Amino acid sequence: MTNYRALFLDIDGTVLTFDDRIENSTKLAIQQVQNQGVEVFLATGRPIHEIAYIAEQLNIASFVGYNGALAIYKNHKIVNETMSPDVVEHFSSVAKKNGHEMLLFTNQKNLFLSLESPISKEIIESLHFKNNAELTVTDYRNILSMSVVNLGENDLDLYKTNENLRLSPVHSDGKRNDYDVIRENVNKGHAVKKVLAHLNIPLENAIAFGDGMNDLEMLSVVGEGFAMGNAHPLLFEYAKHKTTAVTDSGIFNGLKSLGLVK
Repeated sequence: MTNYRALFLDIDGTVLTFDDRIENSTKLAIQQVQNQGVEVFLATGRPIHEIAYIAEQLNIASFVGYNGALAIYKNHKIVNETMSPDVVEHFSSVAKKNGHEMLLFTNQKNLFLSLESPISKEIIESLHFKNNAELTVTDYRNILSMSVVNLGENDLDLYKTNENLRLSPVHSDGKRNDYDVIRENVNKGHAVKKVLAHLNIPLENAIAFGDGMNDLEMLSVVGEGFAMGNAHPLLFEYAKHKTTAVTDSGIFNGLKSLGLVK
């Protein structure tokens, strides 16, 4: 029986390749650790209501979603932290004024400033989103997470607030400058700590894999944090380990280095 008891996996660029595949080695690795009694979570910036097709392929039923704003262990909510309506109003106002798009999530819907914009249509298609709508004032109190989309090189300062927020660059194909809005006390790392406390699992007995700057808190808090070989260059300083790329059995090779898979 392994001493490791929990595994947290980012999705895009970690479980999923950038052409939307899950490698067979990834599926095999997850199955092997599950057979050893390790609790496996998908830990993602995506909304939980849109990742069922991924979870089903991997036989995973526990999640850290919305960049840590909602955490679920086998249908039991452990974390549920909506954003400040004032922050949502500020960001959406700035985005509209400057011709930017936004992607916002409630626990049921994916919200855009405009469903007709080419960028919104591209996001909906590439991420296979189903429950889409345009943002309204009545949604402000129900937002779990949000991103600003297609910013210019000098646009970050437009979104500065006095809130404890940071804009985390989305690690993608580089065609756009998109940023997740990450809260200081609501992020993947804080959610992971709350989940582990709920399960009475020490931090040192947990493992995490990620590739983006929204993963830095998560990789920092667990005992064994792995940055994928394709990770954002700035992420490596926050991870204990570097594994191979998502297209080169990164999860399998990382878990193999801990003696968990073969």
